[in-house]
Amino acid sequence: MHHCWFNGKITEANATQININDLGLMRGYGLFDYFRTYNQKPFQWDWYWERYERSAKLLKIPNPISKEEANEVVLSLIKLHGEGEVAIRFLLTGGYTFDSVTSAKPNLMIISESLHFSSPKDYETGIKVMSYEYVRDLPTIKSIDYKHYMILQSELKANSAADVLFHKNGEISELSRSNVFIVNGNKLITPDKNILEGITRKTVLELAKNDFEIELRSVGFQETLDAEEVFTTSTTKRVLPISKIDENIIGNGAIGPKTKFLLDKINSLVENW
Repeated sequence: MHHCWFNGKITEANATQININDLGLMRGYGLFDYFRTYNQKPFQWDWYWERYERSAKLLKIPNPISKEEANEVVLSLIKLHGEGEVAIRFLLTGGYTFDSVTSAKPNLMIISESLHFSSPKDYETGIKVMSYEYVRDLPTIKSIDYKHYMILQSELKANSAADVLFHKNGEISELSRSNVFIVNGNKLITPDKNILEGITRKTVLELAKNDFEIELRSVGFQETLDAEEVFTTSTTKRVLPISKIDENIIGNGAIGPKTKFLLDKINSLVENW
């Protein structure tokens, strides 16, 4: 059973109610953050909190809770969940409005959720992604605005693609919900603009710094197609190989040795978190 802390009160998640005049619903004015537990402990809590606070400041929504209070809520939700691992979602909106614009105070929900994973086979064969010319509005904010990804659901299904790769003016940025890396020789390369700086991305960069030459820079679309290896990183994917972009096969069409090396690194880290 999952639970939700909503403006100071914990209830069962499916019993939580929010009024229809919330600015998140009426105007799409809101943000979220999302992390998970390992060994029933929040993963990279400090980094996730920093990103949540940064998103709130950039979106100019007052954050109604301190880090210490939020940590207590998170630990309570993990305890209520019981055995096994759980995901935690922060959802902060502009709050209730009576003129469709003005808000008296924000609404914050902290929710426990089930985890959803990629297929184990995907870590061997890699996934296919579909390219799409687009850059997210305010990409450094983890906004609730995912309309382009939702619009593309039928195209993704028709192309047997697991996700969409955003690119613009010949440069890639990110997948719809995760970051992108390319590998050439001993170089580990990832875009440094028009992206949400993922916490798993940051973790991988830390794990890789002693074994790779790291480049944070613009990454060309054609450069990505020609790369020896391509992979994506996220909270639930960890390090997931990309073996096909549109109809272009990447590398040998399966997980590459450098991707496997980094996947093993992060798997080892979280095993003893």
